[in-house]
Amino acid sequence: MRAWIGMMALACAFSAQAAPKVAVTDLAYQERVEQYIHIVSAQNNFQANRYSASGASSYNEIEATSSYIEQGELRKFTGDIKGEILRTGMFQLVQGTPYTASSKGDVYDVIKRIKAGNFKGADYVLFGTVSDIDFNKDVTELANTDSYSAILALTLVADFSLINTRTFEITSAFTAMGEGQDTKLVNHRDVRVSLNRPRVVREVSKALGEDVAAQLSQQLGGDGNVQPGKAPLRNNLPADTAPMILR
Repeated sequence: MRAWIGMMALACAFSAQAAPKVAVTDLAYQERVEQYIHIVSAQNNFQANRYSASGASSYNEIEATSSYIEQGELRKFTGDIKGEILRTGMFQLVQGTPYTASSKGDVYDVIKRIKAGNFKGADYVLFGTVSDIDFNKDVTELANTDSYSAILALTLVADFSLINTRTFEITSAFTAMGEGQDTKLVNHRDVRVSLNRPRVVREVSKALGEDVAAQLSQQLGGDGNVQPGKAPLRNNLPADTAPMILR
């Protein structure tokens, strides 16, 4: 009996180790930054002799507008993605090197980042990019009442690719979305309302993680029905059963 239990434990451990390793990047984004420059310079000219002195000033004024593209990674929404992927039991997670302001190269060039060793030990990289993010704050009148509804809503849409770190093959690709909102009733349109922004972000993160895990499961052979609070079986292993005494 003990030998049988030991063999089963080794089999389960081997199955867990056999799960491929994936690194989840923070969500890449880029935005155009514009800046206005206004420079005023003054130059004093001073002339003097034995009898008189005279001074004059000249001013130079320069105005310009410049713009540049800023790239980075959004680090607020990947925690729940990692958690939901772990719950599916399809992958083990490894930590990659994040993109920082001092990083050289294009944040979207994930192949170059893989070759540079930013995701050591990973069999796959789940690369996500922000395609749209929208915060919306509004106050609307409720029909047939003297009350108003104050709403803070956030929608985040991101594109994902699961990339093989050895062959650079894309084995899964999809678009996922997370939504969240906070609503409060008020008696006046101009009343000051404190809406819960952290809770909205939390709801978006949770919904995005669930959507990512479900679509990965669907595209990679699962049924996509990940039930909250219940981790699916790993590698088709049977459920645990009560021990039996063999006679």
